[in-house]
Amino acid sequence: MQTEIQDLGGLQRRVDLTVAASDIAQEVSQRLARIASQTTMPGFRRGKVPLKIVAASYGSQVQAEVMREKLGSALSSALDASKLRLAGAPRLEPKSAEDAGQIAFSATFEVYPEIELGELSQIEMHRYTCNVSEADVDRTVEIVRRQRAPRIAVERAAGEGDRVTVDFRGTMDGQEFEGGDAKDFSFNLGEGRMLPDFERAVAGLRAGEQVQFALTFPHDYPVRKTAGRTAQFEVRVKRVEAVQLPPVDADFARALGVADGDLSRMRSELRANLEREVAGRLRGRTREHVFDSLLRATHFEVPQSLIDEELQRLGRTAAAGSAAAEGNVPASPQLQQAAQYRVRLGLLLGDLVARNGLQPRQDQVRKAVESIAQSYENPSEVIHWYLGSRERLAEIEAGLTEDNVVNWALARARVSEVAVPFDELMGGRK
Repeated sequence: MQTEIQDLGGLQRRVDLTVAASDIAQEVSQRLARIASQTTMPGFRRGKVPLKIVAASYGSQVQAEVMREKLGSALSSALDASKLRLAGAPRLEPKSAEDAGQIAFSATFEVYPEIELGELSQIEMHRYTCNVSEADVDRTVEIVRRQRAPRIAVERAAGEGDRVTVDFRGTMDGQEFEGGDAKDFSFNLGEGRMLPDFERAVAGLRAGEQVQFALTFPHDYPVRKTAGRTAQFEVRVKRVEAVQLPPVDADFARALGVADGDLSRMRSELRANLEREVAGRLRGRTREHVFDSLLRATHFEVPQSLIDEELQRLGRTAAAGSAAAEGNVPASPQLQQAAQYRVRLGLLLGDLVARNGLQPRQDQVRKAVESIAQSYENPSEVIHWYLGSRERLAEIEAGLTEDNVVNWALARARVSEVAVPFDELMGGRK
């Protein structure tokens, strides 16, 4: 068997593989015999089906399986001998064998790159911070009041903060378009759920009134068919409802789970919840910054086969039924960029974790689960729920692994703290 691996440039490699035809035939015969001993067919008892009939039904499938396994084993041996790791699936092509008793194939494939991280002590990284103030707690109380506020129908014109219920119909060039019409559709004025021009056209209308207007969709609108185009809308307001904010009193506190209605305790619990959410968002922002910094400091080639596999995964999560999701058109540049980023980052993180032993410890996992459980009414049940599932624990471990990489990198880089305004961090909550 020829196991000399040819370097085709970059990460591309090729190797010629041969397996003995007799080995294939022997393994196929053994598997068909096992199938025959367990198979039933009309007119035959279990285990009494003639081998020729079994071979006619299963022979091609078994032959392909055995061939794939034998060639896979031969390729693995060649890679192990050369200390290479296969990236993605190899492309196998049959070729003529010098020995009639051999079956020959050529395998073309990519290997994982060698990753060399730059000198971290020369890289500046940020650790993001944010303090929760009493004013932030006040605004959170107001948000909760609005969320829990009943709404009452009013006869006046719709204004900021009101919920309006409308029927609307939009056309482009006289034709209706997908997503351009709805009945009994409700939204709150000023929350930014609708495009600004749509909200401006509805503001000031009373129940029963209607309006016609032109609206130009932004060029970066998520729906590509309508992005940058102008539509004509007809909107009829069916209902205007105003918010009736509840008073901040003992009943309000009890509604938030403070049994004795103590407002100071309510504010303390709101602050604790805010600080947990802020801490999570700060970790996410710092993590993203550190990962980008690590990628900029590291240069390596990415196997195209892994990018293609990631593109397929991303495509499967795209909008159902879209041409890109069905593979009818090439992936968009944005999707290709996302796939390359994810693969590069995955390769880099995997290398750093393996080289530096950054896998999470069991005590880390337990502590993380307990921290998550503290935000629930019955923490012990939540802990049991997490610990009882390998899949749920794997999600926790993946996040902790990333945290370990971030902490490892920050310990070696030049770090500066960057304060983030509360509203910016929380995304302008309403």
